[in-house]
Amino acid sequence: MTQNALMEVPGSLAGASRPPRTAEVARNTAETRIHVKLNLDGSGHSRLSTGIGFFDHMLDQIARHGLIDLDIEAEGDLHIDGHHTVEDVGITLGQAVLKAVGDKKGIRRYGHAYVPLDEALSRVVIDLSGRPGLTMNIPFTSGSIGGFDTQLTHEFFQGFVNHAGVTLHIDNLKGDNAHHQAETVFKAFARALRSALEYDLRALDAIPSTKGSL
Repeated sequence: MTQNALMEVPGSLAGASRPPRTAEVARNTAETRIHVKLNLDGSGHSRLSTGIGFFDHMLDQIARHGLIDLDIEAEGDLHIDGHHTVEDVGITLGQAVLKAVGDKKGIRRYGHAYVPLDEALSRVVIDLSGRPGLTMNIPFTSGSIGGFDTQLTHEFFQGFVNHAGVTLHIDNLKGDNAHHQAETVFKAFARALRSALEYDLRALDAIPSTKGSL
């Protein structure tokens, strides 16, 4: 294949000859039992069962808009509240992404996305840096959405960044409807993650860091 022909190949196809970026992780504690299986180069298929309907809806956004095949089964102490379940899903998903992405050779590393939904608009910026860090500003207009405590959005993303080793900036820029606020955040996260995971056609054999490792 010539260099010009190579440049015509989408970034998502550049890694076609590489090992599949898949992972399966289980996390079992006295509070929760979580099982996550994913394919970072999938088609957006999901099978989700956390016992929290709205949370499943948000995880589906990650799969569909991130083009990640995602299976999550979670059993938790929902008779108390959703905190442990949501946080532990974030932790386990982060572990699975870290395992699946491997040495990060050839990826873009950085990704960002703006996503609107009616009056709501959110921006997410991600760096697959190896360094966990979360900055999040979502002024939710309601404390709950369909039984989902909106405070748990932070717990999910904090668990994810701590165990995926990523730097993540989340800002809901506008929004009056809490459902719309949350949905734009999760969709923007999915799009930003998808962009960061794509292969860079100009640097397929390079680790995207001056350090030589991430």
